[in-house]
Amino acid sequence: MHNIWQQQLKQALSGRTSEKLRQHPDFSHAGDGLFKTVITDEVNTAIKESSQPHVLLNQFLPINRETNIHPDFNQDPVGDHNALAQQGIIHKYHGRVLLVASGSCAVNCRYCFRRHFPYQKQLASRRNWQAVVSYLHNHPEVHEVILSGGDPLTLTTQSLTELTDRLIDLPHIKTLRIHSRMVTVLPDRIDGEFLNWLDALPWRKVLVTHINHADELTHKAMGSLHRLKQHSITLLNQSVLLKNVNDDADTLINLSHKLFDEGVLPYYLHLFDRVQNAAHFEVSLSRAQRIYARMRSQLPGYLLPKLVKEEAGEHSKTPLI
Repeated sequence: MHNIWQQQLKQALSGRTSEKLRQHPDFSHAGDGLFKTVITDEVNTAIKESSQPHVLLNQFLPINRETNIHPDFNQDPVGDHNALAQQGIIHKYHGRVLLVASGSCAVNCRYCFRRHFPYQKQLASRRNWQAVVSYLHNHPEVHEVILSGGDPLTLTTQSLTELTDRLIDLPHIKTLRIHSRMVTVLPDRIDGEFLNWLDALPWRKVLVTHINHADELTHKAMGSLHRLKQHSITLLNQSVLLKNVNDDADTLINLSHKLFDEGVLPYYLHLFDRVQNAAHFEVSLSRAQRIYARMRSQLPGYLLPKLVKEEAGEHSKTPLI
């Protein structure tokens, strides 16, 4: 029997929850053909309740501009392919590896830098988990494992347990980090079974949320964050600076305060990754720096996310201030 969240995810992936979006006058079937439209009922609710519904909508609505091809944009803007150590393992940075644990998301963000990623060929799926363990065993300098995707929390808790059970015997692993949008787009995913799994893990646990606008924090989303805090999970947030979504200082200042209200520390503010078919989201560096300067003048240091850019081939994210 499926849990509530699995039923909700199935509805999103089947397209049932995107029917209203498909009736929008700006909906592009061509854009949808390039990157499937996926949205959850929770996001539909957030859009409906937002004081600026078009701002949230812009993250998920395919438009005709996605069909434009720009020579300075590409399908792998952050150099994931060259950093693939083996199937499903991205090893860019010292001391940590990223597992592409799932190729699915509960929502498809139109600006996603992995919208062209070949998940069918490069997934750390169950059939090659032993190869993942072998790789980590041969790299004792790795102390942090990052679960990413797609969204790793589209995996069942049973699957997550099977994966982490294989990692427990690696003494050099100290931290498990999870990157997920589920706390806001499918908050029922943060259920008792999932929290029990987290409690049983022997490592430091970090969950990085991906929230770009304060209106994404619905009542149910805030409840999911509260449940995580009760279980002593370190909560961080990273945002992407997106044109016509959050490209003004007041919006981002408000987001930082709202995140802190819910026990989440702002971590990164990313410059948009120049992925093909999403150029309309780009904010210029000069404008980003002006926005950030105002944020810095208004926020205490602990609420000021780092303004960064991820560049292919670099050994860390590049600070822009």
